[in-house]
Amino acid sequence: MLKKALLLFGLFILSVFTVFAEEDAGKRGDFWAAPGFEAASYSTQGLAYGGSLTIGYGSGSMIGLKLAYFISGDDVDTLEVSFLLRFYLSGRDVYSGAFIQVMGGPSVFNRSGDAFLPSYSGTLSAGLCFGWRFVFNDRWFIEPHVRSGVPYILGVGVCAGVRF
Repeated sequence: MLKKALLLFGLFILSVFTVFAEEDAGKRGDFWAAPGFEAASYSTQGLAYGGSLTIGYGSGSMIGLKLAYFISGDDVDTLEVSFLLRFYLSGRDVYSGAFIQVMGGPSVFNRSGDAFLPSYSGTLSAGLCFGWRFVFNDRWFIEPHVRSGVPYILGVGVCAGVRF
C-alpha cells in the first residue's frame, strides 16, 4: 500500500510540474498552500478532530494533495492522504468563490501512540466537498468547507492559506 501511495504521489508531482510548464506565461495558474482545522466522523463515538495541510495548483480547475490527521475519542487515530480535483463554479480562470472538489486516497487507522507504518488497518476514502474561498489582498484566503464521502460520511473544516 505504501508503494502505491508513493507512486501516486510521484505521478501527482510530475503532473503538477507538467501543467506548470505548459501554462502560457501571461496566464499563469494559481499555486497555493493552506493549513487547516478539520472534523470528520472517523470515530465511533462522534467526530474526530485534527489538522490538515493542503497544496494545490491551477485556475478555474485545480489539482492538489491534502494530508489530514484526526484524533478521536475511541483511541484510534486516522491519517488521511487525499488527491483532489477542484472546479470553481464562477468560471474557468478564477481562483475564488464557490467550488466543488472531488477527493480520494488512502486512510490509515492506528491506535493512539503507535507508529502509522505498518498500520493497524486502512481503507480507501473518497468523497465530494463543497466550499467557498474568500480572498483578501489578492494573496491570502480563508476556505470553509463541508464534505461527504466514504468512510467518514460527513466532515467540516476551515483552512487559511496563501497564493504564490
